[in-house]
Amino acid sequence: MSDCLFCKIRDGLIPAKIVHRDEHCLAFQDINPQAPTHVLVIPNKHIPTVNDITPEDTSMVGHLFIAAAKIARERGFADTGYRVAMNTHADAGQTVFHIHLHVLGGRPLGWPPG
Repeated sequence: MSDCLFCKIRDGLIPAKIVHRDEHCLAFQDINPQAPTHVLVIPNKHIPTVNDITPEDTSMVGHLFIAAAKIARERGFADTGYRVAMNTHADAGQTVFHIHLHVLGGRPLGWPPG
């Protein structure tokens, strides 16, 4: 999508602090972090919302979680705890319509979140 912020980051048109990149996804630091580590993990394929995921996307979406766990291990909080969240539509807080995981860690996280 030519007007998608995350597609522009993926394509190198907008700078970001990249923490992981592979053939299926890209992960970068959130510009408004809510925890000491707040990384967004996006698929390389543009998918607007969770509602738009198809059965063909199953392995790619699973790969996002593999990347999230890798980031948590690298940052040192995989064993103590972290949160992975994906918001869907405006009422849940989705502001960029390209699915993405939020990986938050590095401090105790309260519940409920919001």
